[in-house]
Amino acid sequence: MSSRRAPAGPDLTRGIPLSTLIRDVKVLGHVDGEAVLVVLVDEEIFAIGATCTHYKGPLAQGLVVGPTVRCPWHHACFDLATGEAIRMPAIDPVPRWRVERAGAKVMVREKLPPAPRRTSPEARGVPESVVIIGAGAAAFAAANTLRRDGYDGPVTMVSADRSAPYDRPNLSKDFLAGKAPAEWMPLRDRSYYRRERIALRLRTRVVGVDTRAKAVRLESGERLRYGALLVATGSEPVRLDVPGAKRRHVHYLRTFADCRSILRAAETAKTVAVVGASFIGLEVAASLRARKRRVHVIAPDRRPMEKILGPDAGTFVRTLHERHGVVFHLGEKVASISRDAVALESGASVRADLVVVGIGVTPAVSFLEGSGIELDRGVAVDQFLETNVPGVFAAGDIARWPDPRSGERIRVEHWVLAERQGQTAARNLLGRRVPFDTVPFFWSQHYDVTFNYVGHAERWDTIEREGSLGRQNCTLTFRHGDRTLAVVTVGRDLESLQAERELEQR
Repeated sequence: MSSRRAPAGPDLTRGIPLSTLIRDVKVLGHVDGEAVLVVLVDEEIFAIGATCTHYKGPLAQGLVVGPTVRCPWHHACFDLATGEAIRMPAIDPVPRWRVERAGAKVMVREKLPPAPRRTSPEARGVPESVVIIGAGAAAFAAANTLRRDGYDGPVTMVSADRSAPYDRPNLSKDFLAGKAPAEWMPLRDRSYYRRERIALRLRTRVVGVDTRAKAVRLESGERLRYGALLVATGSEPVRLDVPGAKRRHVHYLRTFADCRSILRAAETAKTVAVVGASFIGLEVAASLRARKRRVHVIAPDRRPMEKILGPDAGTFVRTLHERHGVVFHLGEKVASISRDAVALESGASVRADLVVVGIGVTPAVSFLEGSGIELDRGVAVDQFLETNVPGVFAAGDIARWPDPRSGERIRVEHWVLAERQGQTAARNLLGRRVPFDTVPFFWSQHYDVTFNYVGHAERWDTIEREGSLGRQNCTLTFRHGDRTLAVVTVGRDLESLQAERELEQR
């Protein structure tokens, strides 16, 4: 007897009553064993695949917004008419089916072919070539969008990284914990770059940009000419500056190679000291606890992540990690690191044969000094992600852009935001003048608990709590005066999507 679960809902090939379709409410069924959503928007009925192509999130539990549906897990967005992934982190489309009305019934018929690519943009204002500096979230999203939007000119990605674009959030999550194999990590295999004619130049360091000559200078002395330029170099880890910080067992997590080095060290290490109680530091702690290593977390904070999540959530996070065996040393700073211990400024000592440092990052922009590109604790861009130099754009961790909600220039270090900036920058490279007004979103995973964060709150007056953190069913709303700045949810994925939508409307 097969253990395979039967698909949920009705067999849509046999039809469903038209009366069951309510505007913007999803009906989950199946066609030939595939889960399918049927959605009525205005007077049009759509049928698309019910599984998000990012991490297989259940779109039936997502949110319909106009002619789109959003995934409840990581807020990917799909076009109901074409199935196209129009907002990352999803890259691939979901399938779609032909829908037919037969009297009082709606029938789902044959699967339709993928929607055709957009035609090449008009030649006027389109650059003769595009160079992208970087190979992270924003860089990959931009290259992918250029090709999907019909750009046919040369595209070159230049990166000092040794790996082709990969799923960076997984470095501190499932891959480090041993739950995701290495083959899951690349965003695309090498054949994709050959097929899409994207020149991928790895282990290649950029040392300068000559904006007058429209050329990128490489460490080798070579110069790459460009018609338009996107700078998407991301961030670099802040280095610990204490005696012993350069010892071989002291690691930082930024690249795929960094993660592999930590995993090799963890094979023989018995006790790990994580310096820093940030999201990355605590995700590393959770992942190494999953590998049964003893873990100590050292940080100057009173509570972990209090500056981002507030005191109640900070206390919850600490308790959560302590229940899983993590030992905290809060209100402490590292004085020095020896072969088998971390000395603290208080005089205490933590034994550790592996140290992972996560004390923040800084924008990787030093190579732009003297280029004429305006720097402002990152790269200053306008609402179209264009710098003060025409034809030069910036996206991702380095971009400081005018936020329409706060009225301030902000810079946000989130993976999904970087991807969406890459998508917007690509369209503006092609002269489309699309303003970037996306609400920031990120998620952080700690054991079986996931925090979904929408919005951006650097300062707030009050935090309103509804529900219970302890029961993993809670919403935290960050307010400044009468304005909602950000919403954090635990165990309330649909509410997170609704909060995102409300922030967009404001």
